[in-house]
Amino acid sequence: MPQRRSHVAPSAAQTELASALAALRAELDAPQEFPAAVLEEAAAATASTPELDLRDVPFATLDPQGSRDLDQAFHLERADSGYTVRYAIADVPAFVTPGGAVDAEARRRGQTIYAADGSIPLHPPVLSEDRASLLPDVDRPALVWTFTLDADGAVQRFRLERALIRSRAQLDYVATQSALDRGEDGPAALLPEIGALRLAQEQARGGASLNLPDEEVVRADDGTYAIERRRPLPVEEWNAQLSLMTGMAAATLMLDAGVGVLRTMPEPDEDAFRAFRLQTRALGRPWTDGAYGDYLRGLDRDDPLTLPVLEAAASLFRGAGYVVFDGEAPDDAVQAAIAAPYAHATAPLRRLVDRWSLAICLAVSEGRPVPPWARESLSDLPALMQESGQRAGRLDAATVNAVEAALLTPLVGSTVEATVIELRGERMAIQLADPAVSATAPASADAKPGDVVRLRVARADISRGEVEFEPA
Repeated sequence: MPQRRSHVAPSAAQTELASALAALRAELDAPQEFPAAVLEEAAAATASTPELDLRDVPFATLDPQGSRDLDQAFHLERADSGYTVRYAIADVPAFVTPGGAVDAEARRRGQTIYAADGSIPLHPPVLSEDRASLLPDVDRPALVWTFTLDADGAVQRFRLERALIRSRAQLDYVATQSALDRGEDGPAALLPEIGALRLAQEQARGGASLNLPDEEVVRADDGTYAIERRRPLPVEEWNAQLSLMTGMAAATLMLDAGVGVLRTMPEPDEDAFRAFRLQTRALGRPWTDGAYGDYLRGLDRDDPLTLPVLEAAASLFRGAGYVVFDGEAPDDAVQAAIAAPYAHATAPLRRLVDRWSLAICLAVSEGRPVPPWARESLSDLPALMQESGQRAGRLDAATVNAVEAALLTPLVGSTVEATVIELRGERMAIQLADPAVSATAPASADAKPGDVVRLRVARADISRGEVEFEPA
């Protein structure tokens, strides 16, 4: 898949960048180290052995290369005219004592934050990267969802059980995509087939997946930093469909039980649709009829103007949040991009709210009362998750800004070409191709989205993460 990486070469700029990134972590309102009591409790944490033994099922995980915090494992097989999908989730609720030190620290953190120079994990590594992680060739307790799909990929029935599993393979996206492209057999051999059917189900529901190119700051072995932009591989989209299917099942269980926490997002309003239509027209790729999901799915990923269109479409996917309920189901239960009620329930090692979803769903599935700790603390979750999300967003944005400033430092005084993404009053959002930098600049007189303009790099301040451009 298309990929671009812009490097900050070893130099004074590189040294300044390393200092700036370290300062960002230090200034971040987030815990860096775990308190001794948390580490001690995590080291002593054990989980009871499930009665159900599924170690004969050859589960596999699929994650970025080198990952250790493995939340999910899958097993896919044909069944009659359809499929059976097993999706095992790390049993974090079994390892975390409600009201204990690990629980309190996790509530303080909210989620794992990934920084350019290392992550700030939600749980101590002894849990997130070892005992609770679904690593290969070790026995692990897991919460296993079993789905029966028909020939069209629609869910006919599902169940959730606590079981002992043993993953047989740790797959990564790049190698798995290559193996699938070569037609090789393996644990993911049915993933393209099932993933495509689930994408068709999403389309039939009226949902829309917005798969923007990833923008990530990466650190090379030589200590240099780079901004990498790449489009998600098809295997990542197919794998995501398994997670979405599970999240919809979790939402169904909690809504039927009248208690839980949903991930919601409102339908875009008419003003958002109107603005998006104008932007697509200005880019020469007008959205004239049909659902916006169908329009986005139909874009040519090799078209250079697809990126500006997708960037503009991001304005339609705003307002996501968490809604808790205990009694009547909420009025705003739907996640608009998925076009169905949905819950976060597949990443408990890395996201706080998933532990609540899983604990509630398991109790409902087993016909037990919802654990008091989960019910009593439901109302705390939206604020905890919003705070941690804002913290992660600030770090991501500041990190990218610092690296982009470092990339442009050698070009101060030079002229560069940039594509206009959006007009914002007297300024315009721009995208440079080499180095791969997103920024804003004073709006050119006759510039419109999609135009290529020439600009002079006037200033680049790494410590502040600021860059300035002037008309060339």
